Amino acid sequence: MPGRLPTLSDFSPSIALNIIPPPTNHPPTNILILLHGLGDTHLPFTQLARQLSLPETACLSLRAPHPLPDLFGIPGYHWGDDIQFDSSSGEMDMDTGFKSSIKLVAEDVIRTVLIDKCGYAAREIMLFGFGQGALVALGAVAELEEQDLGGVVAVGGFLPISTPLPAVGKRKSRTPVLVCKGRARSLVTDSTLARIKDWFEAVEVREWKKVGDGMPANREEMLPIMQFFARRLRSRWGVPEGAVEIG
Repeated sequence: MPGRLPTLSDFSPSIALNIIPPPTNHPPTNILILLHGLGDTHLPFTQLARQLSLPETACLSLRAPHPLPDLFGIPGYHWGDDIQFDSSSGEMDMDTGFKSSIKLVAEDVIRTVLIDKCGYAAREIMLFGFGQGALVALGAVAELEEQDLGGVVAVGGFLPISTPLPAVGKRKSRTPVLVCKGRARSLVTDSTLARIKDWFEAVEVREWKKVGDGMPANREEMLPIMQFFARRLRSRWGVPEGAVEIG
């Protein structure tokens, strides 16, 4: 029995999100949750979901729960429990604890709405996170350690330091992970990548030629992500020819 398309009334009024139905009239076999980066909103990722146009896939673009303070002068939001600054660079620290945001994604959205209310299996749910959103995505899947989800795409993100290492002898999560990072000045270092591999059984890493961990900007950078989706998304109608191609 396929899951049903979620509606806004399924979610707590405190959760801000957009629901993007599948690009055809087919029922949504899959759900993709998109989590934006630090200082952004869910609106650009709503547009991204429409551009992806993944077959039989409904997308949820979530807004981070905490607005940036007025002193920043921008109407963005953040996922952290706090705001801290790096003493050496003066920039905002991306990893400031995510207890409330991880609960929001793992419990309030995935478990309560998508699995319990809408009838999706964990395997039919995927996440895409950028920057701070990638930390929340990986942390939420680790929180749901007994559930093996369809997959996680983490662009320029790692496991939050507040996520403890799994107990010795405990099986790793079978949720597949694709990590995308810049060749230089990436927040995904050997040590942060090792922590991801401590938690997850199947971790694929794609290193882009560019400096830094920005969002994919061309077909070459986007193609591994689309190929990952094509391998992991379930289909009851067959995947259309050329589904992994992007404009």
